[in-house]
Amino acid sequence: MKKIAILQSNYIPWKGYFDMINMVDEFILYDDMQYTRRDWRNRNKIVTKDGLLWLSIPVISKGKFYQKIKETKVSDNNWADNHWKAIQCNYSKTTYFDLYADRIKKIYDLCKNIDFLSEINYIFMKEICDILGIQTKITWSSDYHLVDGKTERLVGLVKEAGGNIYLSGPSAKNYIEPELFCEAGIGLEWMDYTGYPEYTQQSDEFEHHVSVLDLIFNEGIESKNFMKSFMNV
Repeated sequence: MKKIAILQSNYIPWKGYFDMINMVDEFILYDDMQYTRRDWRNRNKIVTKDGLLWLSIPVISKGKFYQKIKETKVSDNNWADNHWKAIQCNYSKTTYFDLYADRIKKIYDLCKNIDFLSEINYIFMKEICDILGIQTKITWSSDYHLVDGKTERLVGLVKEAGGNIYLSGPSAKNYIEPELFCEAGIGLEWMDYTGYPEYTQQSDEFEHHVSVLDLIFNEGIESKNFMKSFMNV
């Protein structure tokens, strides 16, 4: 049995995103999709003593309504230094900051010279997977032949990748046609993002939906204990 998940790339995603990667045999980055503004593609949240702070990568989007995620370019390379300063300022006193700071800073230093959002997201994703011990194969939708139709395309990607189970995010219930997976002999499963335990966080009001860096800097080698995919191993 081979389980596949297909999602757009996000910037330093939350722990649930990495749980989904760890629950499948192959994770396909769906960056052939249209870039959406005010979404998770180019931004995420971190925790500060004053509440949540958005970190956003500035991208060129004006007049490019139909551009794909993989075509989206950064508009100002100063973002990397600014984001690292914000992370350093707000996490320097966490238990595991010193353990991971050099690794994360190197990624920011590397990404300040990269023009495409997809590539930046991928580099962060690979590094965080390595920190968490996630070894799932990661590919791109552009590595495969894409057919027309929302559900048809997903079915086609899973089949071409040799998968027989598709793990979908819950929001896709709004458009996925389950019968097409059934007709193709592919099992359809839904990711469940509920029931996460709380961990040490520098906030009076706990927030799950922040970058996974928050978990890593606060819990370090114990981060796996707060992720569902590792609990089920």
